[in-house]
Amino acid sequence: MRAVAQRVSEASVVVDGETVGEIVGPGLCVLVGVTHDDTPDKAAQLARKLWSLRILPGEKSCSDVSGPLLVISQFTLYGDARKGRRPTWNAAAPGEVAEPLVEQVVARLRELGAHVETGRFGADMKVSLTNDGPFTVVIDI
Repeated sequence: MRAVAQRVSEASVVVDGETVGEIVGPGLCVLVGVTHDDTPDKAAQLARKLWSLRILPGEKSCSDVSGPLLVISQFTLYGDARKGRRPTWNAAAPGEVAEPLVEQVVARLRELGAHVETGRFGADMKVSLTNDGPFTVVIDI
């Protein structure tokens, strides 16, 4: 699994003019990509990492300050643009594999005590955020 975690002061996701997820921070906006060999164990590991990642102000984590997370599925994190001008998506897992694993990341975060908002899997989403810092970290599990 791959995640891009951004420290934010606010973030939201809009689908067809409707806000489907919104947080006010300090918190994290997290894009999550799934590849073919990912498992529920990796989803749980990613959730624990995100909950305890010390990138909020004062080297705090979301678990330290009850910071919210906005988790958004993002198959393009596994795009490969090394050859030519058009990326390939071969490394991205298909929706029927990816969707349950992204949902497991969200479920595990909630079990840990996190307030989690989400995007809508497979939808054309408009993501808005205020990156605080800016501070962005790529996590591969």
